[in-house]
Amino acid sequence: MAKTAMAYKEKMKELSMLSLICSCFYPEPRTINTYTYDGSKGGHSTDPLQGTQGLEEHPTMQAVMIPPDYQTRVFLPQSQEAQVLKQLAEKREHEREVLQKALEENNNFSKMAEEKLILKMEQIKENREANLAAIIERLQEKERHAAEVRRNKELQVELSG
Repeated sequence: MAKTAMAYKEKMKELSMLSLICSCFYPEPRTINTYTYDGSKGGHSTDPLQGTQGLEEHPTMQAVMIPPDYQTRVFLPQSQEAQVLKQLAEKREHEREVLQKALEENNNFSKMAEEKLILKMEQIKENREANLAAIIERLQEKERHAAEVRRNKELQVELSG
């Protein structure tokens, strides 16, 4: 796009230089033939290109109208612009793919981290329940032992008594 703008500025400089040179060679203003449309006469056209038919046949005007490198000056910036747009589109597509891949990796990492966390929480819960069951079992064992000791003491009191 910038190259196209530079080419345009260069062309405008050339045109202004050309008009300056022409005004040096031809200091007096030239009269320009204008076509006036008279609607009452038949066969006249309002086509603006109608008056240029004679100019195209003149060899010097043809050289001025169509420069030899016209196609390269017009189509080269267009093809360069198309290449730049294509490169930008490819770059955008690559960035989109990289972003998509990073997003997928992030999602996969999050899922794996969540699964590990859930597994660890389940293990902690199982360990806590096992520890609690062991503590309850020891407490019940102590209560049974205490009950046995009381019974033995009562039996001893009854036998001695």
